[in-house]
Amino acid sequence: MRAGPSQEEVRRHNLGTLLRYVHVHGATSRAELTSRLGLNRSTIGALTADLTTAGLVTEAAPRETGRAGRPSLVVRPESSKVYAYALSIEVDRLRAARVGLGGRILDRRETDRPRGMQVLDAVQPLAGFVHEMRADVPSDARYVGTGVAVAGMVRRADGMVRLAPTIGWVEEPVGAALGAELGDAGKLTVGNHADVSALVEHSRGAAAGSDNVIYLYGDVGVGAGIIADGRRVAGHGGYGGEVGHMVVNPYGRECSCGSRGCWETEIGEYALLKHAGRADRTGREAVLDVVEAAMRGDSQAQFAVRQVGEWIGFGVGNLVNIFNPESVIFGGTLRDVYLVAAAQIRSRLTAIALPACREHIRLRTPELGNDAALIGAAELAFEHLLEDPLLN
Repeated sequence: MRAGPSQEEVRRHNLGTLLRYVHVHGATSRAELTSRLGLNRSTIGALTADLTTAGLVTEAAPRETGRAGRPSLVVRPESSKVYAYALSIEVDRLRAARVGLGGRILDRRETDRPRGMQVLDAVQPLAGFVHEMRADVPSDARYVGTGVAVAGMVRRADGMVRLAPTIGWVEEPVGAALGAELGDAGKLTVGNHADVSALVEHSRGAAAGSDNVIYLYGDVGVGAGIIADGRRVAGHGGYGGEVGHMVVNPYGRECSCGSRGCWETEIGEYALLKHAGRADRTGREAVLDVVEAAMRGDSQAQFAVRQVGEWIGFGVGNLVNIFNPESVIFGGTLRDVYLVAAAQIRSRLTAIALPACREHIRLRTPELGNDAALIGAAELAFEHLLEDPLLN
């Protein structure tokens, strides 16, 4: 039989729990930490002292209390001193940010990604952004790692992108390529774009307080981050959540994955633009133009939004029956379509989903907006620190 955890193991676990709470919730009084974490005041005091010594948090009296007596010290994450790099590889954009502990974006860069751009051509500007941002980092700041979000199927173990049909990549070693370019800034973890967005919307965004969440991200394709009972549903190898390749129309259009009638062929960028009579255009701006035209009363644009809205509701209804979530969040261009087709999507969902599965459902847009992927990518890097804050 294994012996129980040692005092040191318990201490390190408690340090991680406290730091994670402050990382997610921001400035928190010692009194609230005592209540929320179920530890006594002296233990909280010792833990915060250790984290302060390690340079991970600061403690100070609150600016205003409005109460008599000695105020409880407020613990804050050292956002400006402890940081990770976050990179996001998307269909039309390459984005990079320096993110401080606590999820605060300290610096950011962005450039267009022409469709058809290959891995090495994408890796070089991202690495260049990191090197640029490093020039402005305080000399006493602590780097914890780099997280990368990719719109594709990612093997978490080594950052291999197994399949990203909307980007045009198959079996591409993104992790290794970025690591080679970044050099000593190359402590890398690579994850799926929708997965990392789901994680941060669950912890600090629109789905905070929901333990069962589906985050849908759409552009040319559609992916999902799925959280069940508070845990990410990754599947074997980490490739779960490819809901865009759920076949909804066996006689539909051929998909970039090689199948036919996948959900993303009915609700993705191409479907909306085709229905709107704008199949010669591509990209987020083209989608936004259709949405804005529909809001102005353009009949063809309204038809396009209705058609896509019907299929969104159809697919979401099936996902609701399977996963029974509390919240469904629409990210990427699906957010924009949802905002003008919410009633229709809800109606179709209601017609398909079982009452017990849908009666509590909340349909939402991302609270963190487009920053969800960057903050989520940074979470991949922060995870090692949060697991064991004193591990060098």
